[in-house]
Amino acid sequence: MAIGKRIRFFRNRKGMTQKQLGEILGFLGKTSDVRMAQYETEARTPKHDLVKEMAGIFDISTHALTVPDIDTYIGLMHTLFALEDMYGLKIGEIDGEICLRLDKSDYSTYTSMFDMFHAWQEQAAKLKQGEITKEEYDQWRYKYPELDTSKHWAKVPSQAVSDMLMEEFQKIEKEEKKTSKKKKQK
Repeated sequence: MAIGKRIRFFRNRKGMTQKQLGEILGFLGKTSDVRMAQYETEARTPKHDLVKEMAGIFDISTHALTVPDIDTYIGLMHTLFALEDMYGLKIGEIDGEICLRLDKSDYSTYTSMFDMFHAWQEQAAKLKQGEITKEEYDQWRYKYPELDTSKHWAKVPSQAVSDMLMEEFQKIEKEEKKTSKKKKQK
């Protein structure tokens, strides 16, 4: 999750408006909400001192607010925490082993993530059973979803693309109706 989304997430968690947060940070009343909106939409990136101040207001670590560096254990932990917030990833224990699992309470996220995790698990099992090589496994992972043959996932177009397609379909439908009317009139 990018820093703008993290700021919004923690601001909402505290029940604050953009204006309230901006004013606490010392931005002028008339521009405080605009400034916070710029950070949340990532039109601007807050400097480290401002990130520290926001983290203090939210009573969190700066690691929770910034984009985690997964090359460190602390960064990895904050990445996992963000995945818990965004996708319902949960930590648990099975037979004395720590495991990560998907939370079924958010059904749509659960089914999408389950299908993708299942495809990954299938490839890992093939590797373990010697059906594919480590190189083939890595190629599958690093090109995902391009090489995924399970077809458990579906790529959803962006809202802008979806809106554009709907608009074009409506135009085509209007044209077909006009053509049909003209034929009936003749």
